[in-house]
Amino acid sequence: MFFVYMLASKPNGTLYIGVTRDVIRRVHQHRTKAVPGFTAKYGVTRLVYVETFDGPESAIGAFSAKVGTGFAEENATNQSQSREKQLKGWNRAWKIRLIEQANPSWRDLFEELAG
Repeated sequence: MFFVYMLASKPNGTLYIGVTRDVIRRVHQHRTKAVPGFTAKYGVTRLVYVETFDGPESAIGAFSAKVGTGFAEENATNQSQSREKQLKGWNRAWKIRLIEQANPSWRDLFEELAG
């Protein structure tokens, strides 16, 4: 499985988008600042959004219709890009809307996934 995920510093805070095969391990690295970089510098540790893909082809060539109206035209023009790059290309308002559709309270999903 492959995961495209979004982290936030707080609700409506700084956002980070990444892709990984092991979302638990990768988010743990962000949370513990194991790898210096953007998330460590800006305290971006709250897992607020995750998409799951069966394989690399799905993640790399992802086209997700579940984001709803308002995104369809943008999605259609970016089908050949990776989902990660696609989301990074979206404006902030679209990213926030996507998060709020799936996770209206901006709860940290890490514990739910980590079990």
